[in-house]
Amino acid sequence: MRKTTTAVVATLAAVALGSAALATMDIQKEYKGKDAKANCASCHVAKMPKKEAAELNAFGKTVKGAKDKDGKIDWSKVKIPTPPAS
Repeated sequence: MRKTTTAVVATLAAVALGSAALATMDIQKEYKGKDAKANCASCHVAKMPKKEAAELNAFGKTVKGAKDKDGKIDWSKVKIPTPPAS
């Protein structure tokens, strides 16, 4: 009985942690619909951030602040930066 309870708790924890990681990819895909050149560096300081050192830039902090309790982004609260003129 004890092993079953431990296995269930471990499975639920893995699902919760895994879904949090997928949420960031969902947000990136959603943003790519608005800006085709979007990549990790659009929201993060590093080009390829590590999970434990994923510092956000100003735009990333704005996006994080627009996140609802259900994990969805209210894009009307986010001002999408315009690319510099070439």
